[in-house]
Order: sequence, then structure tokens, then C-alpha cells
Amino acid sequence: MQASSATDFLTSSAALCAAVLNLRGDQLTAELGRIARALLASPHGSFLAQGQADGGAGHQLACEVASGGTRFGRFVVGGRAAYDEQDARLLAGLAGLAASLLQVNDFALRSTQAYLDLEAELSHQAQILDQIHESVLTMDQTGYITSWNKGAERLFGYSAQEAVGRNILFLYAEEDTAFHDAFVEQGGRMMEVRRRKKSGEVFWASLSLSPLHDREQRPVGLIAYLTDITERKHAEERLHHLAYYDALTGLPNRSLMAKLVDQALSAAQRKGATACILFVDLNRFKMFNDTLGRATGDELLRQVGQRFKQVLREQDVVARLSGDEFAVGLFDIREHFEATTVAHKLQAALVEPFLIEGHDLRVGASIGISVYPQDGGDAEALLRLADIAMARAKQGNDGGGDSVAFYSHDMNQGMQERMRLESGLRQALANGELLLHFQPKFEIRTRAMVGAEALVRWLHPQRGLVPPADFIPLAEATGLIVQLGEWVLEAACAQAAQWQAAGLPPFRLAVNVSAREFSAALPARVSATLARYQLDPSWLELEITESTLMHDIERVIGIMDRITALGVSLSLDDFGTGYSSLSYLKRFPIDTLKIDRSFTTGLPFDSNDCAIASTIISIGRQLRHKVIAEGVETPQQLEFLRDAGCDEVQGYLFSRPLPAAAFESALRAGWAGPG
Repeated sequence: MQASSATDFLTSSAALCAAVLNLRGDQLTAELGRIARALLASPHGSFLAQGQADGGAGHQLACEVASGGTRFGRFVVGGRAAYDEQDARLLAGLAGLAASLLQVNDFALRSTQAYLDLEAELSHQAQILDQIHESVLTMDQTGYITSWNKGAERLFGYSAQEAVGRNILFLYAEEDTAFHDAFVEQGGRMMEVRRRKKSGEVFWASLSLSPLHDREQRPVGLIAYLTDITERKHAEERLHHLAYYDALTGLPNRSLMAKLVDQALSAAQRKGATACILFVDLNRFKMFNDTLGRATGDELLRQVGQRFKQVLREQDVVARLSGDEFAVGLFDIREHFEATTVAHKLQAALVEPFLIEGHDLRVGASIGISVYPQDGGDAEALLRLADIAMARAKQGNDGGGDSVAFYSHDMNQGMQERMRLESGLRQALANGELLLHFQPKFEIRTRAMVGAEALVRWLHPQRGLVPPADFIPLAEATGLIVQLGEWVLEAACAQAAQWQAAGLPPFRLAVNVSAREFSAALPARVSATLARYQLDPSWLELEITESTLMHDIERVIGIMDRITALGVSLSLDDFGTGYSSLSYLKRFPIDTLKIDRSFTTGLPFDSNDCAIASTIISIGRQLRHKVIAEGVETPQQLEFLRDAGCDEVQGYLFSRPLPAAAFESALRAGWAGPG
């Protein structure tokens, strides 16, 4: 190709590129013809599109414009005297370049149109999604929102700009679970969830999740459809309340009571625990209802229900069955006799009169008790038998007084005995029937008496001396243990003050403190008692059970510090039977560890008891506490404890608990311990 021809071809190529990029239709066809004429310096020339007929004769040179099997047309030129091979090559080059450009341009046009079509389709789909009422959003596999329709904007109050790109968790109510769980990963299911709006309002929504896939059907996220169902949930809750709660008192009705009892009994069966049902029937209610009218009777029932709820624990269940009949379920109890304590609380709650519309109303209650598993294994059986027991309770008092009865005859007898003991113990506190015995404590090395434990005894007017095992658990169950403990502290300090005034050498007089007594008020009570009797604090030691210390450690340590600041010693009783942590034990300001008698009984023949006793002694030595063993009754036990390094002992081998006079006589005579 000559230089001038090459220049012309480059000029034509540039013009060709510009034409293909900027022109369409007839304008492009005309420009392509002009470029061909100019390149070949021909008077005539044109570009004929595919299928377009040759408009005239005299054309002397033509070339197809085709690429990759696609024919776009052809160039034709003429009007010169002759065309040579150089002219044919120029026209062929122009045709090849034109074909390539037209092919690329055609692909670009088709791609652009496809994009425009897709964009139009997506816009159409977006308009459809925005018009539907449901909230629709998509998210990737990690929970980040990728799309957000108008329904979602209306439901949540967030615009698409505010929501897209954030993790779905920002819409969750606080009690909802995390995003990833088996349910979410499976998708395609319905569930009811709680979500939070931009305003902070929490609402109920029906949520459907479906998997979102790419073209290769690989999971790339989830599509979520949400609908507000708050009104429906509220309606369901109202229906549930109507179906399972008493409209008058707001308490569970018989149906819900049966469900709750059966659920609790299943748990009790797994634990091997005891449960009780109390059937409560109000005395004198019918008379008030008939004479004063139903409105007054209804208000009385409402107030009775409220009083019952106030005296019961949170885990107890109280229901109104019908009329003036209530039921109480007790599931977290150790012994069935504890139900009598609850029954008396319910009756005591009715002692204060009810003031309704100017009337001073007094009602009582007869209560029947059935026990699981002895009396029945399901709610209906236990309720039926408790109802029978309630009828017996009414009969036992000729229908007039407040009474309690178990369904079982044997349990009734036991309850009556327990009630007599409880009543007698209350009288004993008031009538001076209690007294103290003192069991000495001895130092093993010197056999010297170094202390004593004050033990309460009950001298009953008819029964004689009542064993502590009969009335101490009763006192703990009824709450009388606090009054009993106060009496013991008072009596022990009074006796110690007498011995102090008589000139006896001081020794530690130990007083047991129950868990109920161990409160923030205890240090002040101890201080006041010491001051009242002008007793030197070195005479007093408080024995605290290990289980007392395992609740609110910092509070316990604070109380102990206040006691030791008075000069009173502390001993940790029954050590080894509880669950104390050694990390806490070293923080307690105690002087003595006491090995429980359950570990001394088997010494020195039971290897487990030997190992436990030796370990407790070792711990005491490491923490610089004295160690005393109780329940020592044989020389072999004493020998083992001495060899193990125990400091002190108490038990029948040395002395039984003695009345104050006998204890003082033995003390003045000098104790003769075993050899």
C-alpha cells in the first residue's frame, strides 16, 4: 500500500469508527458509502445493508461486510475507468474493519438493550413489591440486609437507605434469639416473632423465611416476609385468659390449675419429690353472699384471692375453682407436714376483717390436703381427694370453725400430733418450760475443760423431757426457731453472768445460731445481751452452721466481722456437711472448725470417715483454726483424733449434757476425763 493510500485508509478508518459509534440507520448507511467513495476516489459508491438490492449498474468493485458468520451488507464503488488490486485490498480492509466495528456495536447495542430490559423488569418487580402490603426484605447469609421494600418501610419505620447494609439483629426485640439457628438456616417455614420498630415499639410478626440462591443454585441468603399480627396475638391472649383464668379474681381457673399441677408433678416425679394440693372452702361466705348481695360477695372473693397470693411463695400456685372454693399447689417442699404451715398461713390471712361497702366481714376457711404421690398421681385425683379431706375438716368442727385435715388418716394423726407440739412449744416459750443443759468441751492434750455448748431442752408438764429431735425441726419449719434462738442466747448469757459473778474462770460458752437468726440484726442483739448481763465477751461463742454461710457471702462476712469486733468467738458447726468453698472459708473470721458427729461415728474403722476427719483437721491447721470433734464416744475415736492433730473434743466419752447445777459442781470438782 502506497504512503498516500495508507494515509487515506487511516483517515477512512477514523471516519468509519466515528460513524459506527455515532450514527444509526440511513445516516450510518450514507456515511459508510461516502467513506468508501472517498477511500477509492470513486464518483459512485455506497453501503448496501444485508438484503438491500443493488440500485444500479456500473459498479466495478464490491466487497462483503461480514464477521463471524454474520453478514451486515456490502460496499460497492464505481465510476472510475478501472480498479486494480490495490483498490480491491483497500476496499477489503475497509470492509473488514467495518464488519468488526459493526459486530462490536451490535453486541453493545444488544447488551444495552438487555440491561435496559432487565432494569425495566427489576423496576417493575420493585413496583410490585412496593405495592403489596407485606414487608419483604432480603439478607445475605450473615444477616446483613440487601433489599428493603416499601412494606418494610411502613412496618418498621426505617427507609431503605437506613436499613440496607445493617444486620437484621437491629430489628430484634431483646428476648429474641441470635440470627443463626437451625430454623433460620432451613428457611421456608413460618414462625411468630417479636420485632422492634424505629419508634421503639415491640410488636408481634408472622415471619416466613425462604432461601435465596444464585444462578448455580448455591445459597446466598434469605428472603423474609413479615406481617404484623399484634392484634391477632392480643386477641389470642384475651381468649387464653378467658379460657384459663377466673374473670372475677384474675387467678388461674380449674383448667389451668390442672395443667400447672400435672406439669409440676412430672418434675416432682423425676426428682422423687413431694407435692401437696390444698382445697380451701370459705366458711360463712354463703351467708354474706345471700344477705348482702352478689356484688359484695364478688368483692369479698377478689380480696380473699389477693390475701392468699400475698402469703404464698412465688413458686406456689393458687386458683379459684368455683364459688367460694380455692386450691393451692405446693411443689417445692421437703415433707408433707409443711403443707399444714401453709394452711395455717392461709387461715391467718383471713383473720383481719374485710371492709366492703361499710360492712365488717369476717370469713374463715376449712382446708383439705392431699399428698403426691401417696394419695394420687395426677391433678384431678389430688383435687378430688383434697376436696374429700376438706369435707372431713368441716365435719370435724361441725361446719363452724376453721380446720385442716389430710386425706390420709395416718397423716391426720401425725398432723394433730404436730399441731399439739407446735402449740405446746409456743406455750413453753411463754410459760418457762425451756431450760439449758451444758455439754463440756475438752482439750485433748491436757484433758482440761475449755468450753461448753448450751443445748436447749423442753420440760413438758405432761410428757416430761421432749427430745430436741422432736421439736427443733418443728421450730425451724414454723419459724419458732427465731424466738427459740433468742431465748437460748438470753438464758446462756444470764447463766454465764452468774458463773462470772461467782468467780469461776472464764470459758467459752457456745450458742447455736440458726440460719433464720443470722441476719444484720444479730450483732446488735448480741451486743445488747452482753451489756444487759455485764458479761465479758470472752465467755460467749456463736456456732454457725456451714449452710448459713453459702448465701450472699459479702453480707455474711460483714455480719461476722461485726460480731467478732465485739470480742465474741465464732465456730463453724457441722463442717464438711455443707458446700462451703475453701476460697471463702479463709475469709471467714472464725476461730474453730467443728467436725460433724456423722464423721466421727465411724472412726477409726471407716476409711471414708478417717479420710474426711483427717482432711478437716489438716484444713483447720493450715488456716490456723482450732478443730473440735463432736460425738466422741469411744477411746478408739479419741486416739485417732489425737494422732490426727485434733485440738478439742466433746461427747459422751467425757460427759453427757448436764443441767446448770450439775455442770457447775463438776466444774468446781475438776473434770476427770478418760485416760
